[in-house]
Amino acid sequence: MGGRHPPSLVTDFVRVGAMSTRLSIFPLPGAVLFPGLQLPLHIFEPRYRALVGDALVRDRKIAMIQPQKPVDGAPLFEIGCVGYIGEIEAMDDGRYNIILEGQQRFRVIRELDVATAFRQIEAELIEEPELEALSSVERAGFEMEARRFADNQGFSVDWDSVERLDDTSLINGVSQIAPFDPASKQALLEAENLAVRCELLVQLMQFFGRSGGEEEITTLQ
Repeated sequence: MGGRHPPSLVTDFVRVGAMSTRLSIFPLPGAVLFPGLQLPLHIFEPRYRALVGDALVRDRKIAMIQPQKPVDGAPLFEIGCVGYIGEIEAMDDGRYNIILEGQQRFRVIRELDVATAFRQIEAELIEEPELEALSSVERAGFEMEARRFADNQGFSVDWDSVERLDDTSLINGVSQIAPFDPASKQALLEAENLAVRCELLVQLMQFFGRSGGEEEITTLQ
């Protein structure tokens, strides 16, 4: 797994290889961040307080990724998203409230052997398309299914505001906040483009919507 890296507080996204980047990660089950969206987090564990402190003196960036199991040290999923600490509230007891702003997805290459309390990886940043749009048929089909899903789940939605959102903000926003299991949300994050993510999101709303929240749901694996 390579040599041990000192817990430096001044390095900035150290280059590990020709096409790779070193990232400090926050592996949190059920928390998925998409580029262009925000994720509020309450940081209380000492190792993640150290992670935030390290990020603040470097570049204010933290890489969010889900572990494959909700246990300490579990293997990671392949894809995560780099977030920028846009807002922060530091408390007297060392805890933080932060808002991460999603910047760019990444693909894990390997986990590094480090001396820091928090985990670090070698990763490849994924280039995101600058402009993505759905067809009018895809957009209409999504909104119809979203209305049905919201009604079935008893959600109150400002549909006038929804209609004003651009395609990327709408699809990524629903993907991030939808009440799906971690594996399903991971599949949405890993979708290769907006159209594929939209299609998967419709399928998931149909699947989860049928349960009405009353029956045990088999997770997407």
